Amino acid sequence: VKVVIDAYDGTIEPYVSAPNDPLIQAYARAFPGIFKAMDSMPADLRAHIRYPEDLFRAQSGLYATYHMDAADVFYHREDQWQFPAMGDDGRNSYLRHMVMRLPGEAREEFIAMTPYTPRGKDNLAAWMVARNDGDAYGRLRVYRLSRQSLVFGPNQITNRINQDTEVSRQVSLWDQAGSRVIRGDLLVIPIEQSLLYVQPLYLQAEGGKIPELKRVVVAYQNQVVMRETLDAGLAELFGGPTGGRGQPAIAAAPSAAGPQPAGAVSAEFR
Repeated sequence: VKVVIDAYDGTIEPYVSAPNDPLIQAYARAFPGIFKAMDSMPADLRAHIRYPEDLFRAQSGLYATYHMDAADVFYHREDQWQFPAMGDDGRNSYLRHMVMRLPGEAREEFIAMTPYTPRGKDNLAAWMVARNDGDAYGRLRVYRLSRQSLVFGPNQITNRINQDTEVSRQVSLWDQAGSRVIRGDLLVIPIEQSLLYVQPLYLQAEGGKIPELKRVVVAYQNQVVMRETLDAGLAELFGGPTGGRGQPAIAAAPSAAGPQPAGAVSAEFR
């Protein structure tokens, strides 16, 4: 599980990302000279590798329980986490790949990210990322929110979007005979002291095969706006020409590179 396979040219060349892993060490002793260090992988190939999604799903699922390191808390499951919502196939439907600058890092990087909510609740408890770039490949980082802070989770934001009068009125108008509205995936983007949620809305004509992007819904804390573009939505939320506050839309919006949420703690491991 800690080996990257290069089979592009028809040959199999396994590269080891975790040389201290006992299982890999056992295989390396059994098959000497086969496994190579990640540093020896060609740079153009290494730039395109990504952390295995199935492995990340398994690890993030186990961590929902095994992050509890106090015996009494673990026994009583007092701090059990869960994924916000499950897809029709029972998989974590909010696991996303994105490019963002993690809190405390100097530059953007490609990550896989999944949020957690407390068991039986909808507010956000934590979020985990799997890092993919450079020497950080294979490292998992968890940002855990304070129990004293309330950060809305994806299900709560979905309900707020559905209850928004502007959104519901426009969707009802479009979703009539001859056309249908397609709701895109709700993107969960960590920023400064909360999360930014983005959901595209598509309109597909009856008999048409290519949906057209019509609106973008942006939600932050208890605010929900719907605009024709993401920039316009950010400007409305955080100030800018579209929002009428006379500041650039993107410059005024909180950056994904901002400080970690108030009261949050982070941990990184393999």
